[in-house]
Amino acid sequence: MAKRKEKIMPFFKFLSIAMSIITIITLCLFYFIDVLPGEYFLVLCVLLILFDVIFSCLILVRKGTKKRAIGTLLSILYIIFLVLVIIYELNTIGFLKKLGFVNYKTENYSVIVLKKSDYEELKDLDELTIGSLEFTSDGLKEAKEKIEKNISPEFTTTDNITTLKEDFLNKEFDAMLIEESMLAMLNESDEAFANSYKVIYEFSLDVETEDIAHEVDITKDAFNIYVSGIDTYGSVSSVSRSDVNMIITVNPTTHKILITSIPRDYYVTLAGKNAKDKLTHAGIYGIETSVQTLEDLLDIRINYYVKVNFTSVIDIVDALGGVNVYSKYNFTSQDGYYYNGGYNYVDGKKALSFVRERKSFNEGDRTRVENQAALIEALINKAISPSIITSYTSLLKALDGSFITNLKTDDITEFIKMQIRDMPSWEIENISLNGTDGFDYTYSYGGTKLYVMYPDNETVINATTKINEILKEE
Repeated sequence: MAKRKEKIMPFFKFLSIAMSIITIITLCLFYFIDVLPGEYFLVLCVLLILFDVIFSCLILVRKGTKKRAIGTLLSILYIIFLVLVIIYELNTIGFLKKLGFVNYKTENYSVIVLKKSDYEELKDLDELTIGSLEFTSDGLKEAKEKIEKNISPEFTTTDNITTLKEDFLNKEFDAMLIEESMLAMLNESDEAFANSYKVIYEFSLDVETEDIAHEVDITKDAFNIYVSGIDTYGSVSSVSRSDVNMIITVNPTTHKILITSIPRDYYVTLAGKNAKDKLTHAGIYGIETSVQTLEDLLDIRINYYVKVNFTSVIDIVDALGGVNVYSKYNFTSQDGYYYNGGYNYVDGKKALSFVRERKSFNEGDRTRVENQAALIEALINKAISPSIITSYTSLLKALDGSFITNLKTDDITEFIKMQIRDMPSWEIENISLNGTDGFDYTYSYGGTKLYVMYPDNETVINATTKINEILKEE
């Protein structure tokens, strides 16, 4: 019997030590993540240490096989629980480390030639002429230098995309160097052009940007966040047209959120260009241009921004296990999804189709911006519900690389602390800007009139008033 006791006791000592070590690791990670209010963290420390002591006493008791058996079972379950918590914590740390201002934007370039030409590779353009747009891309000079490392072409530039397209089709030059957001705009407006060329070379460049955040204490001071949804899949850092444009005004004191939606085709003055264009085209020049354009339009200060794309919407909604989004109408989207008037459960793909649809509605883009705001509200409601616990890890994985923001990690963790401590019930309101339909010349697509929406000044003034009311309430 003595020999058997000697073999058993070391196991229980090891179990007790392992339990203590894992408890310490768990508490240290909670402290490092810093998302729990101080009083909550102290309570957690007391509880975990108390569990550790009780379970250790049970398994180290020298008499009472039944107590030891119960203690062993509870200790193993406790260790498994803490390991799962540690996994959650490590995922959180990995996610939080990646947050914060990204000091670059990605420009994606293509070299295109006429489909019927004999050019198949970049080297075929050696000592030939390549046309490009002079005004659109901050990285155009670097893009030309990259090409010149491979061949020795002659570059010719124009500041008018219509002229560039016509000269290309008329063979005034042999190839075109163009940023992909501008190429997408050409394809959308001219189907014949989309079928006239082939891509023989593609590359991306990261262009340095400056942080334009106006920092406040987001747990005490009201603030504005600009949400930009670009019309691409893949990397969120890419510059592209901004099809979703929202200002989310948050007052952490009154627990009110105002979502202001602005139609993509709003005819506005582009910041830094002193020229009229569609709001969606501001995204081509970087999110900072979109932010400054909306600040000028609404006469407000935007503190932060969040940028997402099509891939982001699909991944985030799926990670949350789907959401219930409200539709004002019965309709079938161009992708074939049907939506009832009222609440609809949607997965990622169905949610994306919901916010992109406009052709099914008499009000077109006006209804689309309402649907976009409805999805944002559905996401907020799901994210602050208890069900977030079961989808927490998958949500972090989905968010990884799915968005860009200039909110700092400390700001986000402090906001989470506030939410945990106060558990407030948020009041969410949606408004949207309106206007009249028309056709006009735009800065980005000079030479051709495009559909635009002329702003209704009354709705602009109303939005400015509502935003300032939320910001100033105490």
